[in-house]
Formats: sequence, C-alpha cells, structure tokens
Amino acid sequence: MVRHSLGRLCLAGCMSLCAVACSDPPGTPSAATPYRASLGTADFMNWVLDPAADVIWGSAGTITTLDGEEDLAPTTEAEWDAVRNAAALIAESGNLLMLPGRAVDDGDWMELSQGLITVGERAIAAAEARDDEQLFDVGGQIYNVCLACHQRYISEDGDGDAP
Repeated sequence: MVRHSLGRLCLAGCMSLCAVACSDPPGTPSAATPYRASLGTADFMNWVLDPAADVIWGSAGTITTLDGEEDLAPTTEAEWDAVRNAAALIAESGNLLMLPGRAVDDGDWMELSQGLITVGERAIAAAEARDDEQLFDVGGQIYNVCLACHQRYISEDGDGDAP
C-alpha cells in the first residue's frame, strides 16, 4: 500500500513539473526567464550594433575618388550573405534593446527599438533580393533610426538616459 501511494506521489509530481514546464509555447518568455544583458548599452552599440550597421553602409552606394567611381554593392554570394547576416543582427538587436535590464523606458525606447527591427527586416529583404538600390535606401533608414535614438538618449557630452 505504501509502495502504491509512493508511485502515485511520484506520478503527481512529474505531472506537475510537466505542466509548469510545458505551460508556455517554446520561445515565449515567462516571468522566470533569466534575462541577463552581458554588455552595457554603450558596449552593445559599439561592439554589436554599429559594426553590423557599418556592413550595410559599406555595401551600398558609390564612392568617387581620383581614380573614378567605385560601386560598393556586393558582387558575390558571400558578400550578399555577409550583408544579410549583418541585417539580421540589426533586426535582432532591436529585440535585445528591449530586454529587461537594458530597456530605458516603455515609450520612445521601445518604439525606436521596434523601428530597428523593421529596418533590419527591410535590409534582410534587400540582401535576399540582391537589390543594391533598396539596400542603399534602407541604409538611410537605419541611420535615421539610430540618429533619432541618439538625439533622444545621448546628450552632446556623451551622457544620456541610456544605462
């Protein structure tokens, strides 16, 4: 009888654990999700977001030199893949900027972070379409989102609301 009750107790415990573990669909954050920003905002911008934006900006438009005009558009699959990968990093960076512990507020910060996701997705589409004109246009849109954030959250002396 004790053995039978112990088995039922174990079964009930396993079912409870499964119910808790399976209550949210995969990828859905819960209150128990242990978010932890590994970088401060300035380092995140300098080490992650800015280099990804530089890939986009360095792959669109032309440069005029003494030797003539140089087209910056990617010409190989590997170059277009690098642009696509940088664009994906820009889009996902918008999500990373909204994480608890990194988000500054629930207003402009969230709106600008979502704008970063949108322009990153547009850059992904331009790279996948191998459309250098669209990539040039979206590079300007990325710049505008970055500038709007900097104007709102960074003062002239480099300080601001950003953590």
